[in-house]
Amino acid sequence: MIKKLDLENILFLDIETVPEFQNFSELDDTKQSLWENKTQYQRKDEYTPEEFYDRAGIWAEFGKIICISVGYFNYQGQRRMFRVTSFYGDEITILKGFKNLLITHFSQNKHLLCAHNGKEFDFPYIARRMIIHNIELPYKLNLFGKKPWEVPHLDTLELWKFGDYKTYTSLKLLTNVLGIPSPKDDIDGSEVYAVYYEEGNIDRIIDYCEKDTIAVAQIFLRLRGDELLTDDEIIRV
Repeated sequence: MIKKLDLENILFLDIETVPEFQNFSELDDTKQSLWENKTQYQRKDEYTPEEFYDRAGIWAEFGKIICISVGYFNYQGQRRMFRVTSFYGDEITILKGFKNLLITHFSQNKHLLCAHNGKEFDFPYIARRMIIHNIELPYKLNLFGKKPWEVPHLDTLELWKFGDYKTYTSLKLLTNVLGIPSPKDDIDGSEVYAVYYEEGNIDRIIDYCEKDTIAVAQIFLRLRGDELLTDDEIIRV
């Protein structure tokens, strides 16, 4: 089925997130209490709410998006190209820039969004942060009332599961078993908090996010039985 999809109609993406504030102490009393209750199951007795706060980025209610990287295929004659670009800066600017891209270039019924674990993380996270910032959801993220087969999202994790819902396969593991160059050659997700808040190195995070986006596209190509992208086919803009 995915072999029949036109690659030029798919927007591949990845997001990077961090806690909304650097320190737990910056939360007001109500938000601290809500964080304590939200994470009680995950923390158990091993961590205090404050010790656990560096992981707050995985929850849209307590985190924020610091980068969205996207990639898309186009063809110039027989030449295949994969263009990658990123949205970064303050979160509202990121979200509005991404929304504008969807509206202007990926708003038709034929267009699809694709991410690794996107249905559980990237897509709902973006939508929730848009709502929090009072940004109207674009059509491709507004799933209210849609039937499952009407949702315009692809997920390489879901595709790899082949109906098996018992396990999670990370992007790093999947690239390894499929013979795809690993995108995790500098940092991984657990280090984004420190790189952002302690190093202040957004460029390093953008590079990491773009490599993950390329990896998602490479996995999708392998699942289709297509040739992988070569370095000279990838253009960062």
